Amino acid sequence: MILVNTDYITGKEFEMLGLVRGSTIQSKNIGKDITQSFKTLVGGELKAYNQMMNEARALATKRMVEEAEQLGADAVVNIRYASAAVMQGAAEVIAYGTAVKFK
Repeated sequence: MILVNTDYITGKEFEMLGLVRGSTIQSKNIGKDITQSFKTLVGGELKAYNQMMNEARALATKRMVEEAEQLGADAVVNIRYASAAVMQGAAEVIAYGTAVKFK
């Protein structure tokens, strides 16, 4: 499966199959949440939250690809990501794009 954030793939002609998406809501356990809140007092990277968001993006992408595969897609073009805080220490991540089949 080819994944790109452009609306074309050089050298490929394709037909659009439709919008595909994948999403997840992730949170860290209370222990990590407390240690990260202390980190905000001194500054610096919040590594536990960074890891959480990386895992969330990977899972959202995986789910988007699975939806594209169900449509018989060869690729997903124009991929975008969005995120939103759901509550303190939890975030939703969505990956979406257009599933396409090569001609």
